Amino acid sequence: MSTKRTKTEDEGVKIACLQVENLKRVQAVEVVCDERGLTLIGGRNGQGKTSVLDAICWALGGDRFRPSNPDHDGKEAAVHVELSNGITVERKGKNGALKVMGPAGKGGQQLLNEFVNGFALNLPKFMQAGGTEKARMLLDVFPGLGKQIEDLNAEVKKVFDERHALGVIAERKKKHAEDLSYIAGVPGKPLSGADMAKRMQDALSRNARNDAMRRDAQRAAENVEACDARVRMTGKRVEELQAALADAAQEHEKAVTDSTRARQSLAASRATAADLQDEDTTAIERELADIEATNAKVRQNAQKAAAESEASDLADHYDAMTVQLDAVRAKRIQLLASVAMPLDDLSIGDDGELIYSGQHWDGMSGSEQLRVAAAICAAVKPECGFVLLDKLEAMDLETLAEFGAWLTERGLQGIGTRVSTGDECSIIIEDGMVAEPETLKTRKEYRF
Repeated sequence: MSTKRTKTEDEGVKIACLQVENLKRVQAVEVVCDERGLTLIGGRNGQGKTSVLDAICWALGGDRFRPSNPDHDGKEAAVHVELSNGITVERKGKNGALKVMGPAGKGGQQLLNEFVNGFALNLPKFMQAGGTEKARMLLDVFPGLGKQIEDLNAEVKKVFDERHALGVIAERKKKHAEDLSYIAGVPGKPLSGADMAKRMQDALSRNARNDAMRRDAQRAAENVEACDARVRMTGKRVEELQAALADAAQEHEKAVTDSTRARQSLAASRATAADLQDEDTTAIERELADIEATNAKVRQNAQKAAAESEASDLADHYDAMTVQLDAVRAKRIQLLASVAMPLDDLSIGDDGELIYSGQHWDGMSGSEQLRVAAAICAAVKPECGFVLLDKLEAMDLETLAEFGAWLTERGLQGIGTRVSTGDECSIIIEDGMVAEPETLKTRKEYRF
């Protein structure tokens, strides 16, 4: 994995060596530290490994790191630390008085505070902090970035919450629309009783006119029959009354003319009557009887259509807010990409917590957590080139070697403890003292 290194990191102050006497479980221990990489203090449980780290914290960090009972077996504790910048730090005497000496003369805790990082002395405090607190420590490295990220995170949360609420409503509307049944075969809008009554009145009027025309045709037929009877009667009279032939012939001619006209009228009436179609009022009568039931079905269909339309509109709004949310997130990613993070793949998520290689803190491995913590510690105070690491026995040898190589590559110094007497340890403590060579098995060179 590629890493970012800066000149400042390489120039951080390191611990060159230290001597500890009569502090907690330690009787007498001297450690010469590698300038870069991992210096491991090994030993079984309860032998004084952590006491060495406590001594460093007290010497460099001040009285807030003073052990509650520093003396070993009633003997006064003493700590001597030599730093890579030429400064020597001592604590000894009844009250553990501090003495700081360097190229420029004497100094005190204020001088140490200029280059000693409190997080480097107490890495567990960083590792046990909440996700957002870790992110805040990282953002403190970049002035002004924290406020910008905080504003963008707030905007992301606001848009996300609004979109989520909208999505819930849209889903509920969609489900409501799906639960409503659709009734086929009903009008698209409610029926009007007044309209139906008018339709019935119009139909009845047309039917009445048709009846009148039929009666006219019937009267015409009767007229034809009457005329025919007159023709027969006048014919008989012609035969009987030759004397009155002229008069009868004239009347007969007139009767024939009337008969012809009557037949023409009959034919026209019958032709008109044949084309007449009475309107069936049964459907209208049925609609009038069922108007309330029909209108209820119409309203139900309209309610379903309205619910579907509203659900569709809400879905469109949800999609638009998704685009808005993606834009804000992209702006936030671009802002984070504009700064050089202490580690590649280290960022801050929408929730304001640290993310490394796509994982939140609780999803990182133990070695990844240590790597992130050490990198942020170095970035918070580049003047401090070391970090204390307790209880590294959780790492297997391969992971431990990888972590040590990573520290070396970044120009950092790690001083750690491990419940082990293996070759990976720089020194081994037994009963508060560095184990004598003859008590150890033959050891091969094992450096990180």
